[in-house]
Amino acid sequence: MDDTLDAWFIREILVHEAALMRLLQRTWRHRDDVHDLRQEVYVRVYEAAGKSRPTQPKAFLFTTARHLMTDRLRRSRVVAIDAVGDLDALNVLVDELSPERRLDGRQILKRLAEAFDRLPARCREVVWMRKVQELPQKAVAAQLQITEKTVEKQVAKGIRLLADHFYGERFATRVPARSEPTLSVSPHGQQQTD
Repeated sequence: MDDTLDAWFIREILVHEAALMRLLQRTWRHRDDVHDLRQEVYVRVYEAAGKSRPTQPKAFLFTTARHLMTDRLRRSRVVAIDAVGDLDALNVLVDELSPERRLDGRQILKRLAEAFDRLPARCREVVWMRKVQELPQKAVAAQLQITEKTVEKQVAKGIRLLADHFYGERFATRVPARSEPTLSVSPHGQQQTD
């Protein structure tokens, strides 16, 4: 065991335990899991620091905690709004999340929501079930009482309409293939291209 790693961990990470626990208790709705989450965060941070020490340990600790909670929420497939609602309220500086990137992400999300709201009702429902809920095509077809082919067509239509909204009509318009130049023979017997 590396004594310098242990000393670093105590000095740079464990001093933030109270703040980490407040974060976990405030954002994670399953109170029984908070202590397990804390331990798993510590394990991830310790293992990563064993390979390469982070330059900003506090930011790394809280980023690791957020990623762990996100992973657990994603695995559960049931995301409660209140479980992730307070993550933005953190007053922790993280190198990778600048105000510009946050604003850009929110603008993209707003445009996606607007585009999604413009989809026809059936198309929106199918795209939601396939792409957000990640249901199999067969399950969507059975639940909506439509054919699997209809599910395919509705997903393709929905993705195309979303892309049209994001990238403009030029995205959906197919450029016709360039026709090959035709050869003609000049009065002098030489071939010319048109």
